[in-house]
This record gives sequence, structure tokens and C-alpha cells, in this order.
Amino acid sequence: MIKKGSKLYSILFNKCPQCHEGDFMNEKNMFKLHKAFKMNEKCAHCGLKYMMEPSFFYGAMYVNYALTVGLAIITFVIATLFFDMTMLESFFPIVVVLILTIPITIRLSRIIWINIFVKYKPNSTKLNTSET
Repeated sequence: MIKKGSKLYSILFNKCPQCHEGDFMNEKNMFKLHKAFKMNEKCAHCGLKYMMEPSFFYGAMYVNYALTVGLAIITFVIATLFFDMTMLESFFPIVVVLILTIPITIRLSRIIWINIFVKYKPNSTKLNTSET
């Protein structure tokens, strides 16, 4: 359904934003916490260097903030509408959801951030390693 060439493909399948072939993160399983946040230095297929400049992924903190605020709002709405919780009572489910989704939001924020800056190039090979 989601085709190669779209940013959503790269984000959801942990693929290089430039060629959509190589893996972005070292570990495919995000719940192996000792390896979950380690990224490859560059794409094994096209050679794109993921850390384009020092501190490049600091901007991913803003994406992570947006993701966690969205999760907190959704959890609050579910807790108040479906479980009849007060604002204070809904605090506990929000904290639990945010803690449990840390591996997901951190990985997603990094790959979303790099996808903002790198365009898909279908014929990317190791000979064509130019970054946008």
C-alpha cells in the first residue's frame, strides 16, 4: 500500500531517506533497549551520511516533543471520554503511555527529522552520494 518513494515508506520501514534501500537504525527491534537508539553512520546502499553535521539530530527533539504531546492529548481524551476519569486521574495513564512509547517516539522523531531534509533519489548508488 505504501510505495517506495514516499517519505512515509522511509519513516515506517526504517529505511534510508535517499534510496529507501538501506536501514536507518542498526536494530530493527525497537524494544531491545540497549541497541534501540543506535543509528548506522551511513547508508549501506547509497552511502548517505546520516549525521550530516555535528548535532544534526538535536532538531529531532522538536519532532519528539510534538509526537509526545499528541500522544498525551489522545490518552487524555480516551481516559476522560471512555473511562470517565477526571483531569487529575488521567495523569497516571498519560505518564504510563509516554514512558512505554519512548523507544517508538525517539526513533520516529529521528527518521522524520532526516526525511525533512533529504529527498528520495530512486537511482542512488554508492557512486552518487550527494546530500541535499
